[in-house]
Amino acid sequence: MPKIRPSADLRNKYNEISAFCHDHSEPVFITKNGQGDLAVMSIETYEALTGKADLYQKIADGIHDLEINEPIEMEKVFSELREKHAL
Repeated sequence: MPKIRPSADLRNKYNEISAFCHDHSEPVFITKNGQGDLAVMSIETYEALTGKADLYQKIADGIHDLEINEPIEMEKVFSELREKHAL
């Protein structure tokens, strides 16, 4: 069940919201005038979420490349990885 808090709690109960986000690895939804306004989450949860989105996009790109018959040679992939990560 999502955790929903009014915007005043960001100012008055910041430490409580922060602890919840870190302990439960899920966002807290902040309302303003009774309407959804923000989603607050820990940096770790944010990085995991964006990492998954990046991975899913790369998988989709790879599937698209296969569908249009533009596979990339394995050596080229490894070469690009070595350059990018200075291996």
